[in-house]
Amino acid sequence: MGKPEQFREHLFRRLKWEELDPEYLRQLVALARAEDLEGAGLQAAPSSPRDATTESVAGDAKGRAKLVARVSLTTCGLGLVPLVLEAYGDNCNWSPAVADGHEAAKGDVLGTISGPASAILQAERILLNFLQHLSGIATHTAGYVNALGWSQTRLLDTRKTTPGLRMLEKYAVACGGGWNHRLGLFDRVMLKDNHLAATGAAQGANLAEAIRLARRRNPNLAIEVEVDALTQIAPVLEAGADVILLDNFSTPDLAEAVSLIGEAAYTEASGGITRERLPELAGLGLDFISCGALIHHSAWADIGLDWSDS
Repeated sequence: MGKPEQFREHLFRRLKWEELDPEYLRQLVALARAEDLEGAGLQAAPSSPRDATTESVAGDAKGRAKLVARVSLTTCGLGLVPLVLEAYGDNCNWSPAVADGHEAAKGDVLGTISGPASAILQAERILLNFLQHLSGIATHTAGYVNALGWSQTRLLDTRKTTPGLRMLEKYAVACGGGWNHRLGLFDRVMLKDNHLAATGAAQGANLAEAIRLARRRNPNLAIEVEVDALTQIAPVLEAGADVILLDNFSTPDLAEAVSLIGEAAYTEASGGITRERLPELAGLGLDFISCGALIHHSAWADIGLDWSDS
């Protein structure tokens, strides 16, 4: 019996920009704009919500600015540029020079913005906040993917994301060459240690029955089960789990687990995953390695907005 093919498309997925809801993205942009101009989040709003600096100097001037990579990076979030500019008026033009997922060198121009100087100046910080954060995740992920080298093992993100930004952050992982784990609680049954402990089903027959119950109630969803010992693998396999999450296993135990599971289920290693450890895991035959650090340990990528005369 081979690995469960019916869930393969779901398990092997990368978010595409076209899958993101533009209205939700507009809401995120509107919230960011409101924080900047209106003090959103404060009980007492400013008495005069405005950009005092730009209003003092920009007038009706027109301008042109280039988005420039200050360091080598993997681009992500360029589709947000027109949405941000739209929030500050409809008279700005955006001409991208590259696409998301592009490996940009230091000094590369990512695109050009032209239009009213006041709109560009007001949008600058919000625009860069999104692009630097998302490109930082994509760049960080690309480094982890490169550490896996030739391996067929796919690197997954987790649900350790910034509230409100999950889909954008997972999209950034995809732009960096990673793959997406479940997007939320809705798209997979994932029996982790606390679920099993709460129901007294961490071992033996109780564990197997918990999996069977999940299958009966969710026939159209993949069933993933977390184990933290080799002895748990047999009942999980017997109950028919689709994915077995090997949590905090040593490298030798991971190798043994992969051998025990064979083609009966997909394998995923998680816990204690660092970039430095990935080369030693690359040849074990794991289907997946999941790592929250792709997002929560990423640093913003340095991108600048440079005023241009041409």
